[in-house]
Amino acid sequence: MNQQTRLQALSAFLKAQRAKVSPEAAGLPAGGRRRTPGLRREEVAQLAGVSPTWYTWLEQGRDIRASSSVLDCVAAALKLTADERKYLFSLALETGAGMTVLKEEQPEISPSLRTILQELRNCPTIISDRRCHIVGWNQAASHVFLDFEQLPHEQRNMIRLLFTRKEFRSLAVNWEHFVSGFLSIFRAYYGQYVEDEWYEQFLGEMREHHPDFQPLWEQSRVSSAPEVLIEFRHAKAGKMLFHLTSLQVQGESDLRCSVYTPVPDSSTEAKINRLMEHKAPPSVSPAD
Repeated sequence: MNQQTRLQALSAFLKAQRAKVSPEAAGLPAGGRRRTPGLRREEVAQLAGVSPTWYTWLEQGRDIRASSSVLDCVAAALKLTADERKYLFSLALETGAGMTVLKEEQPEISPSLRTILQELRNCPTIISDRRCHIVGWNQAASHVFLDFEQLPHEQRNMIRLLFTRKEFRSLAVNWEHFVSGFLSIFRAYYGQYVEDEWYEQFLGEMREHHPDFQPLWEQSRVSSAPEVLIEFRHAKAGKMLFHLTSLQVQGESDLRCSVYTPVPDSSTEAKINRLMEHKAPPSVSPAD
């Protein structure tokens, strides 16, 4: 990500976060009628204890100096979460620039992680890398989502699949809600690896080929480990309810384990068992 792109990303993020905070939530009087939702720039500046001009320049993406202490005040004014604060610091201070960009090698799934995939028999589980490329999955994931083994390696990107495959669009009852969880993870990586130009190239491709991508990207939050409730309408099994838990895998490969746990007291687990009674792909599948 070059400097101009980084500052544009910072500008878009600050504007989006400011729009999410109401005057009442910030402890300010609502005042008269507002043309746009959220706080005004001068109100953010007031809450952060900085000059309106300085904050305006920051939000406009100008190349100005910002200390960690001042950014802490801006983060507090905008009520950022811990992940959103890290994202702000990465873009404003380019803190991710010192992070080594990992080699373009296919991450390997360790024997212990393979065992975990096998043991999570009734929980569809996907292993992905920092670019959301799918590098491993279990049998349950193949039944609930699609058989990833049949996809060429270059097509196994979870973000791209969400927008290109009809199986994903028809599976989730609330598709946009389903997408938002993955976009929040992707945005966290985007801020973490600010020097990796792949992210900006990928975002450009998604904007060009999928018109509905940009609005969802602009609305997405920043979360390294979102936990959400997902309702699926599976073509063979019908209604299925899952809790999605995203876990960071320790190690040099920066892998992530996304586990879909059947909601207790629902029929989801029984439906997964019935799906897997038929002849299925291997129980643990690494990418080619």
